[in-house]
Amino acid sequence: MVRLNKYLSDAGVCSRREADRLIESGRVTVDGRKAAPGTKIEPGQEVRIGKKVIRDKMERIVLAVNKPAGIVCTEDKKEKKNIIRYLNYPVRITYAGRLDKDSEGLLIMTNDGDLINGMMRARYGHEKEYKVTVNKPITEEFIQKMSEGVRIIDKEKELDVVTRPCKVQKIGKYTFSIVLTQGLNRQIRRMCDALGYKVTRLVRVRIMNVKLGTLKPGAVRKLTEQELKELYEQVKESQNAGISRVVE
Repeated sequence: MVRLNKYLSDAGVCSRREADRLIESGRVTVDGRKAAPGTKIEPGQEVRIGKKVIRDKMERIVLAVNKPAGIVCTEDKKEKKNIIRYLNYPVRITYAGRLDKDSEGLLIMTNDGDLINGMMRARYGHEKEYKVTVNKPITEEFIQKMSEGVRIIDKEKELDVVTRPCKVQKIGKYTFSIVLTQGLNRQIRRMCDALGYKVTRLVRVRIMNVKLGTLKPGAVRKLTEQELKELYEQVKESQNAGISRVVE
């Protein structure tokens, strides 16, 4: 959080002293409410002087992107099909949680490093939802085993782990939805492989409160004010809960 007078000063509006005068005059609002001297704000809140929205010079960019299959989540310039080059966004942004090359769907792209850290910490258990199509009919036994947790073994990568229990629901003969709270490399594909199934299509449809919706492959949109507010609140709550557990 940052003091409102500093925010206005950093945005190039005026000096801190002049900002204090503006705040005292009642002309400055935060999320539609008149600000008081000493007010602090956090990412995602809207600051206005009169009707004019004031943005930080280093505006926080948070985007929803529908990554097509074949695009790689990497910043490696040697990879011609990397997501950064593909989007060619005018502000430097990166991804908060990758999708493998063959997978598609929702990516959160941002220039806010604190948001990325908050979203990516596995211990916080943030939800990510996927729609998955496999190569043969889905059975109740498959759904149950996926839900309870699957043992994944990869000697080459020295991996031997049982996945966390998760929500799995059959939505078609060959299609199911799954909600994960962890992010092992190619986790869903490995889980299916372990149970004798092959993934033919994998689409991420939700990250926390942000949904893919009708966003077309390759398309980009800025998160709405409500989405941003909820996203930052969820990250903050999980961080506070983590700190409380450590203190206890």
